[in-house]
Amino acid sequence: MINIPKGTKDMLPSQAYKWQAVENAVKRIAALYNVKQIRTPVFESADLFLRSIGDSTDIVNKEMYLFNDKANRRMALRPEGTAGVMRSFIENNLGETLPLKLFYIESIYRYEQPQAGRYREHHQFGAEFFGSPLPVFDIELICMARDFLRDLGFCDLTLRINTIGCSSCRAKYNDALRGFLHSIEDKICGDCKRRAAVNPLRALDCKVSSCREIYKSAPKISEYLCDECKAHHRSVLDGLDENGIRYVNDENLVRGLDYYTRTVFEFCDGDMAVLGGGRYDGLCEQLGGKPMPCVGFGCGIERLISAAEERGIAFDRALPQVFVAAQSDAARRECRGIVSMLRSCGISAETDLMGKSLKAQFKYADRQGYTHVLTVGESELETGVYPLKRMSDGSVAQIAKKDIPLGIKSAVND
Repeated sequence: MINIPKGTKDMLPSQAYKWQAVENAVKRIAALYNVKQIRTPVFESADLFLRSIGDSTDIVNKEMYLFNDKANRRMALRPEGTAGVMRSFIENNLGETLPLKLFYIESIYRYEQPQAGRYREHHQFGAEFFGSPLPVFDIELICMARDFLRDLGFCDLTLRINTIGCSSCRAKYNDALRGFLHSIEDKICGDCKRRAAVNPLRALDCKVSSCREIYKSAPKISEYLCDECKAHHRSVLDGLDENGIRYVNDENLVRGLDYYTRTVFEFCDGDMAVLGGGRYDGLCEQLGGKPMPCVGFGCGIERLISAAEERGIAFDRALPQVFVAAQSDAARRECRGIVSMLRSCGISAETDLMGKSLKAQFKYADRQGYTHVLTVGESELETGVYPLKRMSDGSVAQIAKKDIPLGIKSAVND
């Protein structure tokens, strides 16, 4: 027997409604905010991710799925969504009308140690906004994220937010942080020792608990921000207050990708981030495009569903509506005709495809969650009147054949 690869997970039919609920919430909120969908390839040139994510990140150093294609070009399965969207933005000249707001729902691949909420293949809802350097752009994105999470039933998540400044003030901060890390070199993990030399800001994103505790006494970015970055961050926080979004200003929050500038944020359920993002004003130019201020976020769908289940959040489940049961072989043709008619009216309907007995058909309909069962037998064929049973309470209504479409539509929507 061939088993599923480690770090992956099947989406089973019994769980599909949860995914559909998340995807439907994405589409509802995207429509409210005039955010259009984009889809990019599952694999890209490896250089795209090396140039955007940063060669000092764990994603590039440890987690990318890399391969050479038949033309010996170095390719990679996408380890995150933003770089591919930015590549498409540049390549397809999508910046003619700004602002441009895009979203995607796609698979992400990272070769990391599987654990709760983390898979080597997972799925992500992301949004990328192009065009404005103003703090109101950050607020628009965060409000969209808040409304999406609230639509699903998350009403008391914690928003952690920080600013990591522009390239100028961050350079000064990196010098101070590098000195701090050097002074505690014997107390930090091997990865952080490497980060201290290459990109000290990445050390603050370490997941090792002993390192995280030490970094509580690290220099704070707020002490090194330029006036423009301070003003930008203050305006973002004021905007959160105006929109009734409670937040924690966390100066150790840096996120795990090198392209971020200024605002970074996470919506968290306890210690677990379910959605995170920030501003990345330099990425477009870094990938060969024109200067373009941008903000964006990503949300892992598996992790979000897991957090919802732990909180007892119930996902909407669309139940199948009408099962048309055949009491005799002679009734099966009539059942198929009724099903076809109901489907043409937009009503979910099914009939027996297995030659089951009437009792077994009712058992199947109950297990599948059908709200109603219409029975067709010899007497019904003679009279043209069919019993429609409501499965929730067992009540039965009699419906004439000529009234089936309107009668059943009224019953299932009652």
